[in-house]
Amino acid sequence: MTTTRTTFTIDEALADQARRLDINISLAARQGVAAAVRDALAKADRSAYQRKPENADAFWSEAEAWSDE
Repeated sequence: MTTTRTTFTIDEALADQARRLDINISLAARQGVAAAVRDALAKADRSAYQRKPENADAFWSEAEAWSDE
């Protein structure tokens, strides 16, 4: 995985508390960004599905029949 440097700001009291608790701020930031990206992708996927929902077709009826065999 290739990484990139970025700079962000954080409330000083929060940063101090994180350091006192021995929290790796860089790791926590990466995890937070990864979670935000997952959430945004899920919302975008849901929105796309709502705009154009799947419709049942004959293939799926036949596929269901195959599973009963």
